[in-house]
Amino acid sequence: MDSIASNDSSSGTPGRSGGQVSSANIQAQKRAYRQRRKDPSCDACRERKVKCDATETTSCSECSSRNVKCQFTKETNRRMSSIKQVQDLEKQIAQVKRENVQLRSMLQLRDGQMDLDSERPQQTPLQLPEIGSSPMRRERAPPPPQELSRVRSNIQNYGRGIFKIPAPYRHLGSQSQFHPARPELPPKPMADHLLSSYYASMHSLMPVLHWPTFEQEYNAVYKAGSLHGVPPVWTSLLFAVLAVGVLFSTEPNIQRPVRGKELIEISRSLIDLWNDDFVIDHARTALLTSIFLNEVNLKSASWTWLATAVHISQDVGLHCETGHWPVVEGEMRRRVWWGIYIWDRHLSLELGRPLVIEDADCEVGLPAAVDDHYIHDAGIIVPNGVSPVTNFMLPIIHVVRSISQLVKTLKSPTISPSTLAGFDTHFASCMAAFPPSCQPTAQEPLDPRMLAPVCYLLSARLILHRRNLATSCPPEARSNAIEQCIRAALDSTKLIARAMASSTPSKPSVPPFAPTANAMTCTHIWRCTLFLLFGGQFDAALTCIRAAASIATLRDVNVACGRNIAFFLGVLIEKRRAGGLAGSPGYRGECELDEEVMAYVSGDMQGSAETTWIWSDGEVDMNIGGSGSRAVPSQSSEGREEGSNVLTDAEARDWGGWERVEYLVGVLAREQGAYTQPLPSRYGSSPSGGGGGRGPDRSKGNERMSITNII
Repeated sequence: MDSIASNDSSSGTPGRSGGQVSSANIQAQKRAYRQRRKDPSCDACRERKVKCDATETTSCSECSSRNVKCQFTKETNRRMSSIKQVQDLEKQIAQVKRENVQLRSMLQLRDGQMDLDSERPQQTPLQLPEIGSSPMRRERAPPPPQELSRVRSNIQNYGRGIFKIPAPYRHLGSQSQFHPARPELPPKPMADHLLSSYYASMHSLMPVLHWPTFEQEYNAVYKAGSLHGVPPVWTSLLFAVLAVGVLFSTEPNIQRPVRGKELIEISRSLIDLWNDDFVIDHARTALLTSIFLNEVNLKSASWTWLATAVHISQDVGLHCETGHWPVVEGEMRRRVWWGIYIWDRHLSLELGRPLVIEDADCEVGLPAAVDDHYIHDAGIIVPNGVSPVTNFMLPIIHVVRSISQLVKTLKSPTISPSTLAGFDTHFASCMAAFPPSCQPTAQEPLDPRMLAPVCYLLSARLILHRRNLATSCPPEARSNAIEQCIRAALDSTKLIARAMASSTPSKPSVPPFAPTANAMTCTHIWRCTLFLLFGGQFDAALTCIRAAASIATLRDVNVACGRNIAFFLGVLIEKRRAGGLAGSPGYRGECELDEEVMAYVSGDMQGSAETTWIWSDGEVDMNIGGSGSRAVPSQSSEGREEGSNVLTDAEARDWGGWERVEYLVGVLAREQGAYTQPLPSRYGSSPSGGGGGRGPDRSKGNERMSITNII
């Protein structure tokens, strides 16, 4: 206000010239600006200790007269001081944020109530479906106010070639343009055996075939003695069923991989994916092809065929409840859809891949809890006193419906204790939906065929807790993850031991353990073994190892798992001899986690871009596929195609087999002093192959040499 008054009085004084008035105004502006600033001096005036009359737009008179640059760069200067204050405040805010993150992590681990993270988006609340609830259905448009049959006919006629009418209202295509050569029927006794193997293994998990109808069609084909006149897609489905049956056959002399691949190749040649009129058998065949490829450890191919199965099923409208179907067809549409849904969730979780099916696009009611032998077009009729269901589809659905939420949760850098508790509660409810013999508290031997369905739950639980092993997690969360994974592995081992105990000559109706084990079972046993060995749980680890040894070469992935376990044992033995505690019950005493061991025990976490941490530094190893310089291939890698994930014959033998693995467990146990005597070997006193050796009585130095040779 003073400056304005001064200005006005100067300009209104009579007798002043225009230049004098202008000069007075400038001086007044300078005085006003200096009053607004606590520290107005430029660098030169501060150095000379003279008054500075600089403004926001003009240099001071001192700098102008001396022809130097009028600038403000000193830290004591107000302008720079303001910048410095802002910088200091930013540093303080960042420090407070870091302290908040640490405090909230401690609170989460202490009481499991906090689910906040100031640095990252908050984890969304869990939205786990209730056990037995069906997916939400969208509201349908009300029926038209008038009869539109003529309109429908015209649209179907004149829209042809532009768009298709909805799946439930289409006429089935004839596929008249596809005429593949029909193969010869396999011998009836062999086909009967493979069908029986399929029914005993796969049908209890995914009853996607109405078995009475399929058996009737199968018997009619063999009665005719030829496949001529049979639709190609049904023939393709038959050979896909036989191919899967080969993998789970109990026949000792059957050549599983070779014969299975021959049958699946016949199936592939009979399915026309360029066809534009798909039917439900196309979806069934694509699903069984994906399952077969996964069992022979061709995971990328399996993933591709899963997508084919999903897209075909959506093309024929299996993903929504529309139309008025006969009882059998309506129920089988639901079962085929849910079978594909289960497989999508399974592969997504196992391979770390995105989900193909969105839950929002699933409007299908749950399948009936009734065996398909009691489902007829006249209705669902269950005789009195008969168990209505002999398959595990519903309990598996309860588990896998939570996997979409689990996949989202696994993308979080750290899973909070409250989220872990929410999943554990849900998994406990899912477990209660399985038969009493599958419960953790049961003591009697378990039918081996029941282990695979429960593995959907056991595997999901371990993968959930394993996520917090990542280096992005606080130390307390990582330690808790190790404890929970070991606990999950111990619970799984109890079921595995019971499943192995049921295979006795006194029970001929119960199949052996090994042929019933699928690739998922093998992979889960491998994950459990890694954690049990790390935690020094040697008895439980030996149970898993002996289960895997009985499976042997029946599953390709099992051989690769054995090779990995042999390597991991060698690492643990060397770490123990170097003074580390990993590989013993005293692992809790480690001041800091051994990051090398953590990477190995995390297993296939390192195979997913969402969960890996060893590949997250952005560096690319030019020796791992691709172009560029390459190291000279080792002896064990000769014969492998570039980029192949399949073991060579040399690699399948270089680890010494399961006998060597069991022997190395004894070596590790003696290293930490838990056993005063060598662990008994189920195979005898002298392990052979993969490095040789005289047996458990060898000296310590020779043990180290043999381990070096193996690893």
